[in-house]
Amino acid sequence: MPKTSARLLALLSLLQARRDWPGALLAERLDVSPRTVRRDVDRLRELGYPIIAIKGPDGGYRLDAGAELPPLLFDDEQAVALAVALQLATAAGAGIEEAAARALNTVRQVMPARLRRRIDTVRVTAVERPAIRPAPRADSGVLTALSAAVHAREVLRFDYLPASGGGTDDGGAQAPPRRVQPHHLVTRSGRWYLVAWDLDREDWRTFRADRISPRTPTGPRFTPRVLPGGEVAAFVTGRFRGAGGSGDWPCVGEMILDLPAAVVSRHIDDGAVEELGPDRCRLVLGSWSWTGLAAAVGRFDAGIEVVGPAELRAAFARLARRYADAAAARTVGTAKK
Repeated sequence: MPKTSARLLALLSLLQARRDWPGALLAERLDVSPRTVRRDVDRLRELGYPIIAIKGPDGGYRLDAGAELPPLLFDDEQAVALAVALQLATAAGAGIEEAAARALNTVRQVMPARLRRRIDTVRVTAVERPAIRPAPRADSGVLTALSAAVHAREVLRFDYLPASGGGTDDGGAQAPPRRVQPHHLVTRSGRWYLVAWDLDREDWRTFRADRISPRTPTGPRFTPRVLPGGEVAAFVTGRFRGAGGSGDWPCVGEMILDLPAAVVSRHIDDGAVEELGPDRCRLVLGSWSWTGLAAAVGRFDAGIEVVGPAELRAAFARLARRYADAAAARTVGTAKK
């Protein structure tokens, strides 16, 4: 029979693995008597683990949720997955970065040496996309409130700070609270957004979580509407592309590049790449502006043939003049020295 400490850890691991355990099956898995199982359960209860007895013909036990978080037991793969997830959470923009870093340090300290070595070999540095201004952090309490409303399917009321930073309507009065049916809480490029049906505007809206101040209590329960397209990731991506939220870029052009399709497709997220030969491909790509589209394609070090439209050709011409002027200015400045 294993020692008491080892047997308690084995029992705890079994209780965490499934919801209900018949007492006889636990005794069989641990190779002990049912009486020993009962004693070990009592010991775990004394340590703070909320284990409840299940009534019935066979009887059994269940690890219940308690008021406090007792010590947990993870297998090797769970411990490694937890450590990696905590590293990624330090750049989640959810206002939990410091807590995630402290939790990661705590988890790592109690890991056995073999697991610490595994974690150290897969250290992850979460790098956020560079921005002119740092993305505002969403409050973790706000995210929790939004998630709860989404889960409960309850109408949510909140004050929303507009992009200008003011909290008033056009007449100077305090803007009324928004009333929405919350559907999804999503994260994109380090920011958190609430996707919801706006009851007053009778349309779908996407709200930045860092501008939301929830009001309590929440409203009545609702039956969720079907999200346009049925898929939240595609819906949010379409909203950020503009064109009235249709999911299409306002500027779409077609070009032929002197590069293999396999090379171009690795750097294109949502464009269409068609192979025309071993070293040529057709690219259909969208952007916010024609100049932005021309600049995006210019990163490929290859010949470019513009198929259309005329606006894209004009954008390439504008960029060519600007780049030529920039090169000439540099040459003149160097000559003067």
